Amino acid sequence: MKQRRPTNPELLEAIHYLMMAGRQYQTPLWITVASFLGKSHRTRIVMNLGQVSRHVKDGEVVAVPGKVLGSGDPKEKLTIAAFKFSPSALVKVKKAGGRCIPFSTLVEENPRGTNVRLLR
Repeated sequence: MKQRRPTNPELLEAIHYLMMAGRQYQTPLWITVASFLGKSHRTRIVMNLGQVSRHVKDGEVVAVPGKVLGSGDPKEKLTIAAFKFSPSALVKVKKAGGRCIPFSTLVEENPRGTNVRLLR
């Protein structure tokens, strides 16, 4: 049986980085995010901005292990960390005063993962 796993080199690098950060800082959050990113393409998480803004408050830091799409309008100032963002999602989040960052930046800013909400 063929093993289903990512073949994208950028994704594999992100998974490896998160696993190493999880071990180094003893933070299960980064290991959990890496395991979600390592799933097959069919089971990978895709969220809309509307779904993200429905579950968070103003100023929160959110980790989405997958892709964020631009459907919906964020009303809050959010910091969203994800592997991929659609171009419309980037524009809408920046317009609302938030920011979209990769996981590596989030790990550098907050190595312990405190006050980070994982959405899946």
